[in-house]
Amino acid sequence: MITPDVIAAAEDRIREVSRTHFIGGQFRPTDSTETISVTNPATEESLGAIPNGTRDDIDAAVAAARSALPDWSRRTPAARAEMLFALADVVDANLDLLAAVESINGGKPFAAALEEIPVVSDGLRFMAGAARTAQAPAAAQYVPGMLSYIRREPVGVVGAVAPWNFPLMMAGWKIAPILAAGNTLVLKPSQLTPFSILVLMELAGDVLPPGVLNVVLGRGSDIGKALSEHPGIDMMAVTGSLASGQAVARDSAAGVKRVHLELGGKAPVVVFPDADIDDVAQTLVATGYTNAGQDCGAATRVVCHHDVHDLLVDKLVTAAENLVMGDPCAEEGVQLGPVIGAAQRDRIAAMVDQARKDGAKVVTGGAVPDRAGYFYPPTVITDVAPGTEMAREEVFGPVISVETFGTEAEAIAKANDVEYGLAASVWTADQRRALRVVEQLEFGSVWANTHLAFTTEMPWVGFGKSGYGRDNSIYALDDYTRTKHVMLPMDASAE
Repeated sequence: MITPDVIAAAEDRIREVSRTHFIGGQFRPTDSTETISVTNPATEESLGAIPNGTRDDIDAAVAAARSALPDWSRRTPAARAEMLFALADVVDANLDLLAAVESINGGKPFAAALEEIPVVSDGLRFMAGAARTAQAPAAAQYVPGMLSYIRREPVGVVGAVAPWNFPLMMAGWKIAPILAAGNTLVLKPSQLTPFSILVLMELAGDVLPPGVLNVVLGRGSDIGKALSEHPGIDMMAVTGSLASGQAVARDSAAGVKRVHLELGGKAPVVVFPDADIDDVAQTLVATGYTNAGQDCGAATRVVCHHDVHDLLVDKLVTAAENLVMGDPCAEEGVQLGPVIGAAQRDRIAAMVDQARKDGAKVVTGGAVPDRAGYFYPPTVITDVAPGTEMAREEVFGPVISVETFGTEAEAIAKANDVEYGLAASVWTADQRRALRVVEQLEFGSVWANTHLAFTTEMPWVGFGKSGYGRDNSIYALDDYTRTKHVMLPMDASAE
């Protein structure tokens, strides 16, 4: 439970933290005259303003990153690892503070934020160690008289854009592999949730050499575009919406930059009649409504067998109606906070209204409450027809929709009937069926009898319009390195 002392400390930090760019190891003033207001989504009260960065700010951050690159990239993996371990220690030492900052700025329950912050430090420690074990084909004479070997090198200066739904955790998923691989970084946090990364930079700004990690504030449409087009940026990495990823890919194309995209999702939860329905319902509530459904892998699209439809819906509705919705920093036992802003709440409401027009039934929820804050209630929708917006498009809110199927083949076809391919789960007591279905589901992460279970050792990756590029695991290190084939003569006759 979040305590008044923790809330007060976080509020003080938000008020006092430097609200400007972190460039070259220090907070740097900006000439920008345009500011962006940041709001507490649970109260609609202002948390102050940040600058919208300029091209000069981007140039300065890129120059700092490029200046730091030669020294950082030449350090041994062990030397870089020690600094990433030190950064992880700072994260762990300030767990409550960082979680409370995210709870205030993003509106999520403190308990949820408290689970996310250790993922940052775990990722830093994993990548620090993994970079010391990089593998390559054996050095050998693949051509007689010539020795071939592979150098694994950093890509260079990476520009990264982090989202508002998991501000520090998603930033960590970029920072850890990018820096561990020997790159330097210019990071843009969301303009909606900038404070946790600013607080971390204030706490740990001197842990890394100046210029290795730079933070530029501003709108994604401005800063993301400037980074993507900048000749000093070698690669772009984005976690965000499909539209954001498409924009970065377009803007990076002229420079033929590598692009790493983790975008939206529409995760199907395929429920067979032999599934443990109590477990399914509990998991749907835990992974569909946590963070107000603002998770690209959220369990918000149920594809359920006819025989267990009514039972599952009854249990799901009961659980949804028992959730406590409110301001996580002012009310007791809050399990569902607000969505990030008015635009997001209105978008969710419009999608629910469209579902009604398409013939779906709103069983519970489905109306904007009359209260301060950007709240939308836990909602369950049934009779969702295949091909409709609710069946195929990401809601990114606390709305769980239910479709039905009769045969295994129909279940697989419905589950795959989306352009996104990020996450899915299958629920059955039949192990052979689970293996068959998992093999045919076209998603980057597929679980059996659970959902949204993460581990840093395994990749988080999308198919289709969910993007490409791997977060977490040694595959992330591969994405942020380049391979160079070196061939040398073994003797005079080969010269």
